[in-house]
Amino acid sequence: MRTKPLIFLFILLSFVTFAQTKANPDDAAIKKSLTYFVNSIKSKQIDQAVNCIYPKFFTIVSKEKMTQILNMTYNNPFMKIEVQNLQFGNIEKPEFIKGEYFSITNYFLKLKCNAGSLNDDIKKKINSALTAKYGKNNVKYLANEGSYLINANMKACAVSRDKKYWKFVILEKEYKPQLVKVLPKKVLDKF
Repeated sequence: MRTKPLIFLFILLSFVTFAQTKANPDDAAIKKSLTYFVNSIKSKQIDQAVNCIYPKFFTIVSKEKMTQILNMTYNNPFMKIEVQNLQFGNIEKPEFIKGEYFSITNYFLKLKCNAGSLNDDIKKKINSALTAKYGKNNVKYLANEGSYLINANMKACAVSRDKKYWKFVILEKEYKPQLVKVLPKKVLDKF
C-alpha cells in the first residue's frame, strides 16, 4: 500500500529533474565558441579573437581597426587587463532570420585592470569610466596593487549558419545605432 505513493513521488521527482536539466542543445556550441573567443583574448592571441567576430561587423569597423582596438586594450603596457573568469548567463534559443541563426547570449567576465603605473589623475578618470560602464557595485579598487577588479555583465549576439560554429557581436547600448547595419531589427529590439 505504501508503494503507490512512493512510485508517484519518484515519477514526480523525475519530471522535475528532467524539466530542470532540459537545456537548449545549441547552448553547448555557443558556449564553446564564446569560450574560445574569450580565451583568445585572455592569451593575448588577438588575431585569433578577431576571427571570432561576426564578419558583417567589419562593415562598420574594419578588421584592422578592431585588431588595433583589441591590441590597445589587452596588450597595453601601461594598463594591463587580465581576464580572470568567464561565466554564462541566459542563452536564448537561436532564431533563424534570413539564412542565419541569431542568439542573444548573456555572460559575465571578471577582469583585473592593473593601473599601478598611471598617475592619480588618470586613475580617477579610469575609475569614473569603469563605474559608469559597469556600475559602482561591480568595480573595486585594490589600492595595495593599484588594480581594479571588475565584474562585467556582458551581452553578445551569437550568429551562425550551421549552429555548430558561432561568431559574435558584443552588444552595447551606445553602439546600437551602428549595429543596425549588422544585425536584424528583430534581434536589436531584444536588447
